[in-house]
Amino acid sequence: MNLNPTESTIELTKLSPPQILFGTEVDKKGSSEQFLLSMYDSVQASIFVVDVLEDGDFRYVALNPTHERWLGIRSDDLRGKKPEDILSPIDAARVRQHYADCVLFGKTISYKQCLQFQGIPTWWSTTLTPLRDANSRIYRLIGTSSNITSVKEAEQAVELQAQREQLLEAIASRIHQSVELETILHQTTQELRQFLKSDRVLIYRFAADTSGVVIAESTVANSDPLLGKNITDPYFGSHYQEHYSQGYIQVIEDIHTAGLHPCHINFLASLHVRANVVVPIFLKQDVWGLLIAQHCHQPRQWQEIETNLLKQLATQIGIAVQQAELDQQLNDFQAKIESHKQKHINQLQQVRNFEALVRRMTEQIRDSLDETQVLQTVTQELVQLLNLDRCQIELYSTCQTQVNITYEYTTNLPQCLGLTKAIADRPELYQPLLQKQPLQFLEILPGWQPKLLVVAQMACPIFDTQGILGNIWLTRPTQEAFDEFEIGLVQQIANECAIAIRQGQLYQKTQAQVKELEKRERLKNEFLRTLSQELRTPITSISLAAQTLESVLTPEEILDIEIVPQLLQILHNECARESKLINDLLTLTSLEAEPNLPTLIAIDLQSWLHPIIETFRDVTNCQRQQLNLSINNTLPLLETDITDLERIVTELLNHACKYTPAGESITVSAEPTADTIEFKITNSGIELTSNELSRIFEPFYHLDKHDPWKHSGTGLELALVQKMVKHLGGSICVESTGGQTTFTVKFPL
Repeated sequence: MNLNPTESTIELTKLSPPQILFGTEVDKKGSSEQFLLSMYDSVQASIFVVDVLEDGDFRYVALNPTHERWLGIRSDDLRGKKPEDILSPIDAARVRQHYADCVLFGKTISYKQCLQFQGIPTWWSTTLTPLRDANSRIYRLIGTSSNITSVKEAEQAVELQAQREQLLEAIASRIHQSVELETILHQTTQELRQFLKSDRVLIYRFAADTSGVVIAESTVANSDPLLGKNITDPYFGSHYQEHYSQGYIQVIEDIHTAGLHPCHINFLASLHVRANVVVPIFLKQDVWGLLIAQHCHQPRQWQEIETNLLKQLATQIGIAVQQAELDQQLNDFQAKIESHKQKHINQLQQVRNFEALVRRMTEQIRDSLDETQVLQTVTQELVQLLNLDRCQIELYSTCQTQVNITYEYTTNLPQCLGLTKAIADRPELYQPLLQKQPLQFLEILPGWQPKLLVVAQMACPIFDTQGILGNIWLTRPTQEAFDEFEIGLVQQIANECAIAIRQGQLYQKTQAQVKELEKRERLKNEFLRTLSQELRTPITSISLAAQTLESVLTPEEILDIEIVPQLLQILHNECARESKLINDLLTLTSLEAEPNLPTLIAIDLQSWLHPIIETFRDVTNCQRQQLNLSINNTLPLLETDITDLERIVTELLNHACKYTPAGESITVSAEPTADTIEFKITNSGIELTSNELSRIFEPFYHLDKHDPWKHSGTGLELALVQKMVKHLGGSICVESTGGQTTFTVKFPL
């Protein structure tokens, strides 16, 4: 090669391309050089020549025809220019770096790079080969390039497709995993911006009007953030809202060349937007928001794959929003259910508390006839159950013109107990209450200045079938009204209060009647006692007179008048009967009035009862009745009053003998039970009706039709027996069935 490297620049304009490559003269006999010349002109690869100057700078020398066609630059136009003369600063710096690497390493290198020529990016696969001079200095670089733009675009398309699918799969996975919507939107904007290599990606949610707020954003470091800002596009409402609702997608590569309205351009420029893509996000059939990708500082040519990805992501975001709303609805529904459940639990607990209160009231009403205890307890427990400040029970006067606060319980409000109010002063309150209608209202309590206290008031009437009695007043320290559930529970309490009040009134009335009856009974007993005392004297006198008359008459005189002995006998018998009647009457009145305590003595019934029964043997034999005695050998000692017990047994045996027909039996038995000793006197041949059984212990009641012997009596025997048994702490009953009647007397051990 005869070309001097120092002269190569000077000779560029004079030499043909082969001479540029290989020197001033070409040895036509050299086969290798001839081969290179043929390749330079005819090969389909692009060949370019770069001189390496003494100062390390680079200048282009020539291009082969193929490279001229691909670049659209003639070799003559390129010759003598630096990389910065034909490339962008960034591309020129990259090219210089490759040239310097080839010179530095001193060997052939290969690389791939993207360069823009006339604004069109193209990919090249380049090989640089250094040429050395006689001094072994690299003075020239021979570059061979292949245009691999189509291959690279295919690779990028595959890569973009993979990234797009990965991005779609990621958001779908988040939606499937029910990730929070805020996280989904934030991560989507981050990943989409990285995929698009754009300056800003944001999600804009519409408000009720044409404005909206940025709810998610991803920006480069030097961009102004818009997250959380309420943005109103003055041109949006009238021009784009309807388009977006129809699925319109706005693609702007440069706001200054897109034919936008000036106010819209100014609005986008104020947000530092130069190019953008806007895709609507639908929730069901309505536009929910916008997915926006923006380039801030330079125009951007958006590819179809990018706009398609935005549309698919907008669809996924719509699904995420819908799922988030469904999740929120579900959470709200669950919260509502939980609230209802808790409310139901609280109401159930309140019902249980009210049931317990009603049960206690019922027990108090049952066990105590004093209404004061019941109603005072009600006021206190209602305050606790309903969190009240005060509970009052007021009762109407007889003429229902006034009410008096009779019972009250309060925590921090002034006492009003005993206060009387005229109904005419508050007709708006008492007219519905008198109609048995509950009412409630808000009231400002007086006397609490300067701070006003507003409370909720409720009044529930207390009434029954006989009429209205009063009202229950409840005061709650908040403005929260009483609900229907609470009103219903208070009405139940009011019903119990009505029972307590009526029972109290009945008790008072009964007590008055009892006192009146006790007074009459006392007067009656005093009258009977006085009458008995007064009758005893003439009866005694009559008896003494009969005895005197009998003593003065001689037997001969008596025999002369045949009727005299009969008259004397009648006189003696009637005096004895009247005397017994008076004694029984005195005993009965004394037992009913204030009986003396019995004198208790322990007796052995086996030895004590037998002689008493034997005294009736002659009578039963005479009347052809069978008398039987059955005493259990294990009878314990019985502590009792012997006189009263003997009178009880004797009267019951007299009654049995009197009403037992001939040929029938009378049985007296005594046996122990768990905690009593039981006497039974049974006579056969007689059966009493239910009416007779109910009246058998009444004074002066006679079973005349069952008396075969027509015995007379005072009529007080069984009444006296009943009183004496009760006086000894025992009980007596009678039953009649199967042709026999049994009196059963039980004494506690």
